[in-house]
Amino acid sequence: MPAGTHTTEINVPIQDVWNFVSSINNWAPLVPGYIDHELINDNESTWEFKGDLGFMKKKVKLKVDITIWQEPNKVEFNLTNMSDKFGGSGYFEAIEVDETSTKMMGKLDITADGAMGPMINSILKNFVPQTAQELIEAVSGKIVTNHNTKTKTGIKTKA
Repeated sequence: MPAGTHTTEINVPIQDVWNFVSSINNWAPLVPGYIDHELINDNESTWEFKGDLGFMKKKVKLKVDITIWQEPNKVEFNLTNMSDKFGGSGYFEAIEVDETSTKMMGKLDITADGAMGPMINSILKNFVPQTAQELIEAVSGKIVTNHNTKTKTGIKTKA
């Protein structure tokens, strides 16, 4: 199963991390190749994005089912492709390092099925880890930017 994980540490309290990742509207647009997303309910949404596998670019529509909302540190989800034969899962996890720092981890698994599955999975072995890294870096970067903006405007008084 093609999988990718990425970990980074940011100088943001864990509650600020949770406040961001607990809303799909905050992080769905940060998925590499993002086109659009639609919330169905608190635990279900559809995402559309353009996957770039190097030799092939393809528009993909996924159903995302949140399986765990565990405040303040974990969001787990399943992915179901709405047009092709592949699916997967993933998670965001935050671990408090201290009052002002949080370690963020993300994992993404995607597997193709069907006749073309073996060939596509060999391509996904490089694509999925890169996508996981880009997503975690984008999410953590946005959280840091939001946190620094709040701090500079005086909304947050504690450094």
